[in-house]
Amino acid sequence: MFFKQVWRNAAKNRRGNGLFFGSLVIAIIAFYTLLSLDKQDVMRFLSKMESDAVQKLMALVPVVYVLSLFFVLFLDYFACKYQMDSRRREFGMYLMLGMRHSRLFAMLFCETLWSSLVSLLIGLPAALFLTEGISLTTAKLVGLGIIGHHFTFSIPAVFWTICGFVAVQLMSMLFLCIRISNLEPAQFLQPDSAEKQESTPVRKGASYFALGTALLAAAYALGAFSPVSFTLTFPLLLLAGGAGTFLFYRGLGGFLGKRIRRKSKTSAGLTTFTGRQIQENVLYQYKTLTVSSLLLLMALSCISYGIGMVAGSGTASVRTTDFSIMGDESAVTAALQDPETGAMIAAAYPVYLSYTDAPRDLSGLADAIAMLPPTDQRDNILENISGSCEYILSLASYNQMLAAMGREPVTLEDHELALYTSMSRGGAFNSTLDAALKNQASITVAGENYRLFPELFYDNIVADRAITLYTALIVPDGLFARIAGSPEPFCWNVHLSQSLTEELGLMQAIEKMDARLSATGLEYESYLSGIGRNLFYTVAASYLTIYLGVLFLLISNTVIGLKYLIQQRENKHRYVTLLMLGADRDSLYRSSRKQIQAFFSLVLGVAVMSSIFAILSLFKSFTRLQEGTSFTLVLALSAIALALFVLTEAIYLAIVQRAAYHEIKTLKVTDRG
Repeated sequence: MFFKQVWRNAAKNRRGNGLFFGSLVIAIIAFYTLLSLDKQDVMRFLSKMESDAVQKLMALVPVVYVLSLFFVLFLDYFACKYQMDSRRREFGMYLMLGMRHSRLFAMLFCETLWSSLVSLLIGLPAALFLTEGISLTTAKLVGLGIIGHHFTFSIPAVFWTICGFVAVQLMSMLFLCIRISNLEPAQFLQPDSAEKQESTPVRKGASYFALGTALLAAAYALGAFSPVSFTLTFPLLLLAGGAGTFLFYRGLGGFLGKRIRRKSKTSAGLTTFTGRQIQENVLYQYKTLTVSSLLLLMALSCISYGIGMVAGSGTASVRTTDFSIMGDESAVTAALQDPETGAMIAAAYPVYLSYTDAPRDLSGLADAIAMLPPTDQRDNILENISGSCEYILSLASYNQMLAAMGREPVTLEDHELALYTSMSRGGAFNSTLDAALKNQASITVAGENYRLFPELFYDNIVADRAITLYTALIVPDGLFARIAGSPEPFCWNVHLSQSLTEELGLMQAIEKMDARLSATGLEYESYLSGIGRNLFYTVAASYLTIYLGVLFLLISNTVIGLKYLIQQRENKHRYVTLLMLGADRDSLYRSSRKQIQAFFSLVLGVAVMSSIFAILSLFKSFTRLQEGTSFTLVLALSAIALALFVLTEAIYLAIVQRAAYHEIKTLKVTDRG
């Protein structure tokens, strides 16, 4: 009988509080996804090249996990309190019929365990499906290919997900049982009066509202227009934003009260009642509104940061060649002529790159740069131009690389050279030099004057970072032979065959060639190294921040929804009175819907406005997007995130409205609350 009652109560609680139950399932999915990060294809791939960095990232996972448990404990306690408050009369009747407090608590703990089991049975398979989808998608996107994907089921992740989730559930229930342990049956049977925060006088409320608005405006201006530093500006921004949000909501009730009084003379139906409900039952709960708004602000900021890192990662490394091999020409030639190795290669050529001692006069280039509008970047280049172009690159080598990439070769006319840099494309440095070259720039090398090709070249001449060139000159082979400090090739570039990369995927193909080259003992670098480094930055920066953002979004919306439902249940006698006065239920439904929309809108409005300036400050002062990041890609990802955000809010609104309608539907005129 006892366990039958437990099963029935647990099922009833899940049906009556789908918002909370759904949030718990999402939390389980989030826990498993985080804890199984090391088993995903991309992380296994990264551990081969960035093992130290990956180990440091994995060391952060337990910290983020514990932080997540703390937030979920807060959510779970709040939701369980809502459930237990709605069952006060039921608990009172159990005690009146002779049930001991210990048996009541045992029943509640068993209900919690049973609900946890149901949540885990739904959440863990969904989490496994999601992580496999993420792993397969990322493997395909980064070039590992479907054959590089391995199905994984992380037993440690399952274990810690279960332990953490059940521990949070039992701890929240323990706190609540301690809270009600000394209550007598009569106290349970008494109607639960609404908990009201202290009402603020009109003048003081107006002062709070004005001061909060001013502090928020100051925080917005500080974040948007002032350089933000961690030592001074950032603490001021947090203080102004947090205090401004708190004071804004504390004074907003009185502000809306004035609007209601002005409209009450011309309003009809339940308009005034709805407004008063918003003011008294919702807006007076300014602490809840403040916490929810700040949580939502953190969610939007974290998700936007993660999106920015994902978008920027795609431009960090452009594939120009697959391998750059250093070593003696005979040893390199022997390694590349191996039949199995040669079958994997589409193109291989020496790269003639050398330091030059030939005298250079860069005054013509400096004059062309000086003609540009004054900027910090232009002035910086002018200060450093005298020590530039110390390296020269053979035109034939550069054209061979372009041909292997499927691009048109560079053609230099008589007495014409080209300017090259390995700095990231799309930045202010490249755009400044590119503009200067269009001003008919020239340069003198070894006593001869040369025109500079009116276009800057920046395709990386090596696979990763074997050499970084601030500026260099692309010169014809004849001039290279005369002024090069060393006639020997700097390295040999190797491009893999397209059929191999299509068959295995880019990463698998590079790994296969890497295994062949590592056996030769030659020194080399691969495009894989750059990809691994950039992927690690992307995963470390975006994965964890998006994870936290989703968690904050989940908690903030659940708190808003549950807070409204608590307030509606505590004030249900008002709805009963309206029914007694002749109001129909459809009118009550419409009033409830408007209250819910207003409650969510007030939280969302401030949070979204604050997040705009927070994100602007974040990318302006703390973390800049990679140079050359596609604005279209950022816009597309932002649009997808915005659509998912709107969908999330719509789902929460629908769930809360459905629960509110059900509460009104069950009211009876004889029910006095």
